[in-house]
Amino acid sequence: MNETVDIREKTIVNTSIVGIVANVLLAVFKAIIGFASNSIAIVMDAVNNISDAGSSLITIIGTKLAGREPDKKHPFGYGRIEYLSAMSISVIVLYAGITSLIESIKKIINPDTPDYSAISLIIVAVAVVVKIVLGRYVKRVGKNVNSSSLINSGEDATLDSIISASTLLAAAIFLIFHISLEAWLGAIISIVIIKSGFEMLKETISQILGERNDPDLARSIRETVTSFPDVQGAYDLVLNNYGPDAWNGSVHIEVPDTYSADQLDQLIRTIQMKVYAEYQVILTAIGVYSVNTKDEDIIEAKTKVTEIVFSHPHVLQMHGFYMDKEKKTMRFDIVISFDATDRKTVYKDIHDDVQKEYPDYDLQLTMDTDFSEE
Repeated sequence: MNETVDIREKTIVNTSIVGIVANVLLAVFKAIIGFASNSIAIVMDAVNNISDAGSSLITIIGTKLAGREPDKKHPFGYGRIEYLSAMSISVIVLYAGITSLIESIKKIINPDTPDYSAISLIIVAVAVVVKIVLGRYVKRVGKNVNSSSLINSGEDATLDSIISASTLLAAAIFLIFHISLEAWLGAIISIVIIKSGFEMLKETISQILGERNDPDLARSIRETVTSFPDVQGAYDLVLNNYGPDAWNGSVHIEVPDTYSADQLDQLIRTIQMKVYAEYQVILTAIGVYSVNTKDEDIIEAKTKVTEIVFSHPHVLQMHGFYMDKEKKTMRFDIVISFDATDRKTVYKDIHDDVQKEYPDYDLQLTMDTDFSEE
């Protein structure tokens, strides 16, 4: 484990421990107050704090497991375990919300009269402040170390502060107007928790399924690759995520057709080292498109084909053009946007138009995908 990964793990663990201690203390105080004052809303708030402590514990376990070194069975490491721990936290939040809703409905059907004391309300008010501070702290650290689990926990803590504040509002209404909104407030709180759990779960599942490349990261990597003098273009960048800050991928580059194997080997190795040094992304493969540089007729033909291709809607890129006059072959790739109603139809129309212009050529046209399309 390198030093950066080690520091990240310690930061996540230490932050989670702070969350566990804070939530357990808050849960104990709220449970005592809730039962003493016969307040279902405060009791449900205490249950939510216990679930938060469990979430922090899962974050610690998930981070420790994710930090294991790669092995024969999992050569890309265990980083994705962090996504599973984030999903577990989402499920816990969802379960807490459903349980709270059931209890609140029971209290709506069979209501109890709350009995607040000044001390209980002061403790709840202090809890509001604690959860606001804790939520901002945990979420900030989560963003700094790119931890979905911490970010989820931070968002949940911020939500808890709103929930606790609402219990104070219900208490004030009861003390002033003698109207008990406890059970109804508990139900509203439960629905908010359920909604939050669904959103967290949806986001985490999306990460596990595999999302598009980060557009900013992809753009920066392509700029770095094309910064080399003989690289005329960088395309088909694919980035695979094996946990937070654990990336590998592949890219195609356009280079002059005069390059020797030795020159290509040196260029590819240099690109790989520079990309890893700047972005910690391992380019496991760099494919090569050769570019015609010696025949003016072919260069002119490329310009003409480019005009034909981009005359069609939803075309984002054209690259990898190579024409062989002796073998009568022409090959290039096109990237068609997902916004197109029928990408295959756009591809066919382009193929037919280019073939009509060059009927004697064997046309090898490939439809590519821009994995960072915005």
